[in-house]
Amino acid sequence: MDGTQARKGEHGKKEKPKDEVVHLRREIGLLPAVSFIIGTVVGSGIFIAPKGVLMNSGSVGLSLLVWALCGVLSLFGALCYAELGTSFTKSGGHYTYLLETLGPLPAFLRLWVEFLFVRPAVASYVSLAFGRYVVEPFFAPCVAPTALIKVVSILGVTFVVAVNCWSVTMASRTQVTLTFIKMFALVLIIVPGVIALVKGETKNFQNGFEVDTLTLDKLPLAFYNGLYAYGGWFYLNFVTEEVINPNRNFPLAIIFSMVTVTVFYVLVNVAYYTVMSPAELLMSDAVAVTFANRALQGLASVIPILVALSCLGALNGGFFGSPRMLFVGAREGHWPPIFSMIHIHRRTPLPAVLLQYPLVMLMLINGEIYQLINFASFARWFFIALATLGMLIHRYRFPLHPRPFKVPLAIAVIFTVVCFFIVGLSLYSDPWNTGRSCAFTLTGVPVYYLTVHRFRLPNRLKHIFNYCSWQLQILLEVIQQEVQTY
Repeated sequence: MDGTQARKGEHGKKEKPKDEVVHLRREIGLLPAVSFIIGTVVGSGIFIAPKGVLMNSGSVGLSLLVWALCGVLSLFGALCYAELGTSFTKSGGHYTYLLETLGPLPAFLRLWVEFLFVRPAVASYVSLAFGRYVVEPFFAPCVAPTALIKVVSILGVTFVVAVNCWSVTMASRTQVTLTFIKMFALVLIIVPGVIALVKGETKNFQNGFEVDTLTLDKLPLAFYNGLYAYGGWFYLNFVTEEVINPNRNFPLAIIFSMVTVTVFYVLVNVAYYTVMSPAELLMSDAVAVTFANRALQGLASVIPILVALSCLGALNGGFFGSPRMLFVGAREGHWPPIFSMIHIHRRTPLPAVLLQYPLVMLMLINGEIYQLINFASFARWFFIALATLGMLIHRYRFPLHPRPFKVPLAIAVIFTVVCFFIVGLSLYSDPWNTGRSCAFTLTGVPVYYLTVHRFRLPNRLKHIFNYCSWQLQILLEVIQQEVQTY
């Protein structure tokens, strides 16, 4: 009798209905993938970064060239990541590729600096931009209260976290909707700019390549501002295990998205310079709003709302993609196991999403994060360069490894060399922020050797930690994946 029951129990376990099995499901098709990339790339950057690009490049023509080159460089990087995403079928993006090609220490350091410093800084910056664009129109021409901007920013972050905790499908649909809204915002800027250009408004483009004010040490900062606006092309790689037919949809989504974004970004900047002089652009803290007041007087009040929704879309994309890196890191034993668990009903990586929330809140309340763009960019681009270098090393060491999509060698080499060059030059251009970035990254080395490489902390601490993890698992209703998804 006992044997029969045991066999029935085994059989029942095997025959568990497919829709009840707890795992991350492949729910992201081509349109959501394109929307995910475009929606994450097009955030606050294109409405704020033009000032930084112009300030550090020194002329209209050179700033437009920087925008175009940043787009080409981002496309090259995205193509490299298309190869990585189809070669290694795990989610996790940068972390997974560093782990597979260069080993566990670089992968752990990427995880460490991303989640404790870089991601909260970027999310805080975008959410504050969201709050500012929502609040400022109600107080114009007076200065909006900083406290109110922060409260609205916190509400925006809370909404995005709630959506991503509730449902993968809801987060994906939210992203598609917000992407269409933000592309409409860009079209609304481009059209009047092109009309003015056709009518002969070209005075700001005359002598566009005067480079009297250009200095070599500032040029990397111009690229950092431009690349910040293009940042996000790698987020699809964070959710590889949830993309339908990734061998086909990865390259298609990446190529279409990055070409579209590059064309739109260059046209938006042309529109800005058609309506505004370089001096006016440098004086503006909200370039899109200044543009709307000049060229779209009847719709000027709509632009801040569209920009705010654009920021919300970038925030949603970040909270959707980056927790998957933490999820995979925990699954590989590089982070506490609780973060590799999924909600039993919602099928979302709930603990990994929730971890970001208090970190972003701390940076939001502190508020002193605007100088962290260079800090965040250094860490991000250094590890991206390491990942593509790892790809080249892996190609050499394992030439027979399946690569459904293979980027031309020249593109991979150019991208890797340019990334290391920009990162190296930035150490000279902005030694304070890049030095801090190096220091924060290196703080992960002792943590790795104390907790991951070999656990050297007292057993009492380990027992307390395990007890807390167990209680959290019960409270959050989360368990490990029941099937392998890669």
